[in-house]
Amino acid sequence: MDLVVIGLGYVGLPLVREACLAGLRVGGLDRDPRVVAGLSAGLSHVDDVSAAEVERMLAAGFRPSADEDVLDGARTVVICVPTPLSEEGGPDLTAVRGAGEAVARHLEPGTLVVLESTTYPGTTEEVVRPILETSGLTAGEDFHLAFSPERIDPGNPVYGVRNTPKIVGGLTPACASAAAAFYGKFVDQVVQAKGTREAEMAKLLENTYRHVNIALVNEMAVFCHELGIDLWDAIDCAATKPFGFQAFRPGPGVGGHCIPIDPNYLSYKVRSLGYPFRFVELAQEINDRMPRYVAERAQQLLNQQGRALKGARVLLLGVTYKADVADQRESPARPVARRLARLGAELRFHDPYVAEWRVDGAQVPRVGPAPVVRPDGGRRDDAGSSRDEAELAAALQDADLVIVLTDHSAYEASLLSRHARSLFDTRGRTRGIRRESVELL
Repeated sequence: MDLVVIGLGYVGLPLVREACLAGLRVGGLDRDPRVVAGLSAGLSHVDDVSAAEVERMLAAGFRPSADEDVLDGARTVVICVPTPLSEEGGPDLTAVRGAGEAVARHLEPGTLVVLESTTYPGTTEEVVRPILETSGLTAGEDFHLAFSPERIDPGNPVYGVRNTPKIVGGLTPACASAAAAFYGKFVDQVVQAKGTREAEMAKLLENTYRHVNIALVNEMAVFCHELGIDLWDAIDCAATKPFGFQAFRPGPGVGGHCIPIDPNYLSYKVRSLGYPFRFVELAQEINDRMPRYVAERAQQLLNQQGRALKGARVLLLGVTYKADVADQRESPARPVARRLARLGAELRFHDPYVAEWRVDGAQVPRVGPAPVVRPDGGRRDDAGSSRDEAELAAALQDADLVIVLTDHSAYEASLLSRHARSLFDTRGRTRGIRRESVELL
């Protein structure tokens, strides 16, 4: 194979697609046999890659496998495995180590190995390199080693693998050149970092920047509500400044793999030097408490109606971590639901991309129109029909309180405001609509 990608998820599969389009012979290694079986049958489990695209990838020679023998003879191996947090709050590199060990068993002279999994600075050199060198080969001499941070934004219709600049940091200048030449086959712009640590830090810097700015507006949302200030309008006004300001907006928390997780890697590394990274830790504290604040506001809204939260029918709209994707990783909807359930609310949910949803093992009843995504990875042809609108309207009318947790485009603002008896919008979907029944975060 010209390329074998380890980890065929939200990062690995779009990379496979672009490499196939560039004419490379691509293999994929994933430890989940269901993922491999689905891809082999032409199905997709990733929002940004359609079933039709998987079919074209297979026709181009893509070979998904759960057997590490697919690594035999690979010219390039890219590791795209998950890096969650451990129970102690540091990075869990179990999957990275496992992938490295698999590569080491099949490593040959001249191979390029690239780590794309987000982690703390020093991982490529201090963790991955020693594992690969158990093969008897030396990094930088017998094989090339590099780090290239993934920049996948699920659901983004504008930027993907090809037109998002690709950072590469090599263990040596020759390693960097090899990685740049590889990515240059299917990425429009390749940016070379000074080394692997700088490339690793670049990724953490990008996500920490977003993390602390989201925390800023989340904290402002709390006191602006007390002061009677429309923060959403203030942000829109500030965003008219053509320099020196970037708009961030509040929400019920932060989700996805990057923002709630990645800054902790940086904090972990800084703590190993003997002092805290207070800025990141404070941002984490603020964002982590937003689900509790959302539940408190929900309780206040029901109290204003003379209703207790206990026994109230509460409809949650959107349980994925961002709009118009099926990705539920670290979604703030789950801690919001957990808090509301503990306070006695009778929960229901609707999400156009989720057919079934559980919180702490308990299934939350689903209401409204069926998901737009079919089990085979395709989409319903009648999604968004008048029947769907009527079903969603009925679900809205039946609830004592509706909480918008994800601003899917299917949630048309006027529909929500017309039919919900009481609406708490944590995403600003209905901003600009002035009704007593509608309240923004």
